[in-house]
Amino acid sequence: MGHAPYAPGSMVPKGLPAALPTATLSERGRPTGALRDELRRIPNSRNAVAVTATLLQSFGVVFAAAVIHTWWAYVLAFALMARGHVCLNILAHEAAHRLLFTNRHANDLTGRFLLGYPSYQAMLAYRRAHFAHHRDEMGPDEPDLGLYAGYPISRDSWRRKLTRDAVGISAWKNFRVLFGAMAKRRSEALQILAVHLVMLGAAVAFMRPLAYVVWIVSWSTLWKVSNRLRAIAEHGGMVRSRDRRETTHVIHQSWLARYWMVPYHTGWHLAHHVDMGVPWTSLPRLHDELVTAGWVTPSIEYPSYRAFWKAAASGSQRGRGARDERTSSLAFDA
Repeated sequence: MGHAPYAPGSMVPKGLPAALPTATLSERGRPTGALRDELRRIPNSRNAVAVTATLLQSFGVVFAAAVIHTWWAYVLAFALMARGHVCLNILAHEAAHRLLFTNRHANDLTGRFLLGYPSYQAMLAYRRAHFAHHRDEMGPDEPDLGLYAGYPISRDSWRRKLTRDAVGISAWKNFRVLFGAMAKRRSEALQILAVHLVMLGAAVAFMRPLAYVVWIVSWSTLWKVSNRLRAIAEHGGMVRSRDRRETTHVIHQSWLARYWMVPYHTGWHLAHHVDMGVPWTSLPRLHDELVTAGWVTPSIEYPSYRAFWKAAASGSQRGRGARDERTSSLAFDA
């Protein structure tokens, strides 16, 4: 990243090459023609395997801990559920884009009741808010503007944000939104409640209530930290622009990061914002096309997430944004 064209105190690259359009990419990077058809093909079978693997990584891990029923099994499940909740939310995000299954009914039922609701994501409400994010990143209707704005920030501000996530303060703010929606009898909030009553009831019925405690506490702490780290790495400090290279970061994808924080190719986030109709399975291919075209260059790629977070916490200003902790996944309609 040392030779990247960044102005002092800014995370937005400057002097970007105007390499598009090409024979297969539009002026904004979207694939065209036969390439578009190929990249936008939804892989039903592969996604079915991914959903099964995610359910094993989440429900399966907690179930195994309940069967073993020792302190170390619950501690291990608590740690592994950091990834379990990531996988649930990412595939629910895929379903929100209607890219999980070609059958819309199967796509939404799976995305809501098997993936989103167990991990406290109101998928239908999230879909409405998230599409606003894609229509105009960092624009006036950006649902998570408070989360992304103000970077780079000071190290003290960075530590305060991560501490709030790690001790459950951020999660509590999310739950207050959810409880408020339940009190107002919002249908999706009540459906989330029903799913978790079933989960809690099953844990109590098998005399393993600690299994549900592991589930909710891991989401409230480890996942909240992971979610912030990933979200800031996607859009932190960027600006409103028609050029997606000025709205979305590019970060080298290591195997460790892909396992713990950005599975299912979600780390190829610029490609996702270039064309949100491309399923997760084809994002690396679209990224490679953008690199081959010369539109994505080594100068704008951070060598690692660690390098990015170091840059994000290198400023002297305080983090700002009153809406920082209320993410769109829990933003229910009035």
